[in-house]
Amino acid sequence: MNAVATLQLLIALAFLSIPLVRSRYGSRAQAAVEAELGRQGVRTTVMAENGMRLDAGGHETWAPAGIAASLAVPAVLGIAGSSWDETLTWIVQPLVILVNCVNLYSNLTAVPSVTAAFAKSGDAELQRIDVTSMLRAAE
Repeated sequence: MNAVATLQLLIALAFLSIPLVRSRYGSRAQAAVEAELGRQGVRTTVMAENGMRLDAGGHETWAPAGIAASLAVPAVLGIAGSSWDETLTWIVQPLVILVNCVNLYSNLTAVPSVTAAFAKSGDAELQRIDVTSMLRAAE
């Protein structure tokens, strides 16, 4: 197996770990957030009422699984000796790097982003949340 294919498969496995970790620890993080919301005097159900969850559902599953699949395809083609592996690698790898940059930015700006989203929601309960404390509890 060539080195590029090996690395692509390892990175794909790393992406597949995201929904697994969320599945394993999501309910614990959700309970911690609900406890923090209760401490803040906010309805503990406000997150669920607004479609926010910390488990492995929705895009938290399909996005990393899709990225893993997009990395696995050129890796498998490379292992099989197809000439398409290089072309797909040159397409997929920059996209994966770009997505990771967006994800990193999202993580670095989580507090202002979540605060702004709560402000736009029109839900007075969401707007009262101390987002920094809530995200710290989720960690």
